[in-house]
Amino acid sequence: MYLSIKETAEYLAVKESEIVKLINQRKIKYIHDGEGFLINKDQFDTHLKQVEKYKGIVEDFLREPVPEDVDIKDED
Repeated sequence: MYLSIKETAEYLAVKESEIVKLINQRKIKYIHDGEGFLINKDQFDTHLKQVEKYKGIVEDFLREPVPEDVDIKDED
């Protein structure tokens, strides 16, 4: 499925200018149809899956309680 720049920006939750910047840097694969750019949506699936995976890892890490250190001395 191909998306316009606007649709891609909405799909990735970024500004359209960021998509244009990534196109100019050739970091996003695209097709120029003579009028505009068409971007294949499938190229983002792996990236989005990895982002979700790492979000889960970070959330799990943040939920872990901080262990008490037996060597800490109260100096008050």
